[in-house]
Amino acid sequence: MTEGTPTDAAPTQGAPTDAAATAVLAADGHFLMAFEGTSAPDEVLATLRAGVVPGVTLFRFANVDSPAQVAELTRQLEDANGSDLPLLIGADQETGQLMGLGDDTTAFPGAMALGATGDVDLARRVAIAIGHELRAMGVTMDYAPVCDVATNPANPALGVRAFGDDAAQVAAMAAATAAGLAEAGVVATAKHFPGAGEAVVDPHHTLPPLDMDREHLDSVELAPFAACVDAGAPAVMVGHYDVPAVTGRRGLPSSVSDAIVAGLLRTDMGFDGVVVTDALDMKALPQGTGQVVDAVAALRAGVDLLLCAPSSDTRDRLRQGLDLAIDRGVIDAATTTASQARIERLRQWLATFPRPDMEVVGCDEHGELALEVARRATTLVRDADAVLPLPHSGRLVAVMPQPVDLTPADTSSTVAPGLAGALRQHHDDVVEIVVDREPTPAQLAEVVAVAGDADGVVLGTIWAGPAQARLVDAVLATGTPTVTVALRTPFDLAAYPRAGTHLCTYSLHPASMHALADVLFGLRDAPGRLPAAIPGLYPTGHGLVPEPAHDCVRIEP
Repeated sequence: MTEGTPTDAAPTQGAPTDAAATAVLAADGHFLMAFEGTSAPDEVLATLRAGVVPGVTLFRFANVDSPAQVAELTRQLEDANGSDLPLLIGADQETGQLMGLGDDTTAFPGAMALGATGDVDLARRVAIAIGHELRAMGVTMDYAPVCDVATNPANPALGVRAFGDDAAQVAAMAAATAAGLAEAGVVATAKHFPGAGEAVVDPHHTLPPLDMDREHLDSVELAPFAACVDAGAPAVMVGHYDVPAVTGRRGLPSSVSDAIVAGLLRTDMGFDGVVVTDALDMKALPQGTGQVVDAVAALRAGVDLLLCAPSSDTRDRLRQGLDLAIDRGVIDAATTTASQARIERLRQWLATFPRPDMEVVGCDEHGELALEVARRATTLVRDADAVLPLPHSGRLVAVMPQPVDLTPADTSSTVAPGLAGALRQHHDDVVEIVVDREPTPAQLAEVVAVAGDADGVVLGTIWAGPAQARLVDAVLATGTPTVTVALRTPFDLAAYPRAGTHLCTYSLHPASMHALADVLFGLRDAPGRLPAAIPGLYPTGHGLVPEPAHDCVRIEP
């Protein structure tokens, strides 16, 4: 089947029938399309002109160059849109770890940083700002907030994307984020239903089993989703997870389960909004022809939108399979009609909002808001060595790993190492050393040699494993006054518990580095509190505020 108008589908025999045409309309009506390129290919534009496909997903590394380019791309898509209703144009603009629309948008520190502030209204204000930037670029749907509860520090796909490990606080923060996005005219998409906090593997690579009982699921994992549903969140993203406590079997992805979507989400929780799958190219699902079976199962279970990857071959295969499933009655007309009504209602709501001017994207006001989050999130966990505040004299060494993407849901590799630059705003003699995430023996030797001759060391870690822990321990052994900083998740201290002075920033972005430097030199307090416990060391809510140095001028946050 070729892309184009709905009548391009070939019937199984004879001339095209009304049923076959209806099948194509229904199949196309469930796609969030995707493509490669910073402008839309002709085949995508041709498909949109038919007025049936409800939306498109933009991916950072496939479609994004700059805010101006994104704005032009979305105008191109809407100009081709053959429907009277606006397109659902989605992106993963979580901010923090996942900047789906590029670092030229405002780099807010992200969900866990907001969790460290404990301020629900601040989360709403940030969401409004994110929403205004999205609408200015023509993006109408944000795959956020993340409702997963960070109860497993070893979860490889979550990290600082979560607000924290307390279900009640995550619920409040997620609902506030959904409300803020809605206020700006953006569709909030609560994810990843039914909750992925306990995952031990990444669904981008394999199907994660969630071995929890219903009591834990109801009281912890589902609480943020219930709060979002109660707050009127218009969309929910169902993840690809194995939840036998609900499905009653092993190996069935939640995104294709009737018990999860129709039962748990729609019936038990009363959600009548739009349900979208997580990306269909994730290896938690079978790839190739098996995708067709899962797409059919998802729609039968009550899913409305299928989030496609940028592959026209995959999209054609899915379309052909869904066409046939609808034509054969495997997916009944009532299911398709109800689903289309939900999608249409959502698009009608979008049509009531204007498109802001592009000046709002990355504006000074939003930059100040990002800095406010960073300042209020910075957490002093420990200062047993009484190292703080750092002196302004002597030689200071700044060490941190080169940021890399630890999961496909990560854009940290685009962030330049900023620790030394932030410290240099307060200190004239700062030596910068950037190591690999797994520091080599040669890098360890270099750091130790430089640290041994220095007057102080600030050593940042990112998801610290044994290699980073060895680096920290070696630096501590030099006897040079040392501050360790967890630059992403707060759990790093558990890998090097000997560290005497330790802070958390929850973000690598410039605002967080500047806020950290202010704290290190005694210019500001560190008012943040741990949004998630450091196993065996400190509970959720822990935090210290250092005493001001006599020669420092304190700036209140």
